[in-house]
Amino acid sequence: MSSTLAGAFGVAALFVAVLALVFAIQALRARTVSSDHGSPTALPQPEPQPAQPEAKPGTVKSELRKLGKDLEVTRGELKETLQHLAVVRYDAFGETGGKLSWSMAILDDNGDGVVLTSINSRADARTYAKEIKSFTSESKLSPEEEEALETLRKESEQP
Repeated sequence: MSSTLAGAFGVAALFVAVLALVFAIQALRARTVSSDHGSPTALPQPEPQPAQPEAKPGTVKSELRKLGKDLEVTRGELKETLQHLAVVRYDAFGETGGKLSWSMAILDDNGDGVVLTSINSRADARTYAKEIKSFTSESKLSPEEEEALETLRKESEQP
């Protein structure tokens, strides 16, 4: 098998592994959130709105109010999805690798998520995953992992 084909299979396998990890984190987060709220179907509740007279069911006004409430719930749920991404590419072994190594931070609006790192050499590739809570990790982070986190931290501070 040619090295190009082996490399393509390696990249495809790494991509599948990253997707599986993201789905596992989302499932774990959903289980943790539901146990924290005491109910598996607990959803973020919209802030109370000033009392307005009830519109007749089926009217445009009542449908707009329903849609507004649904939108607020959806916005609350979106804050807990992994939607922010930063990638730092680098040469892990000096000038020999062609910047094939990378660190990627995938976080939600609260700064929770994961940092994935792949260190690539001529002979092999090693992949690492570290959990992130509030833009920090209990594990020691490499400078490149810190750089990816810092990029997302700065983005979250901008209005």
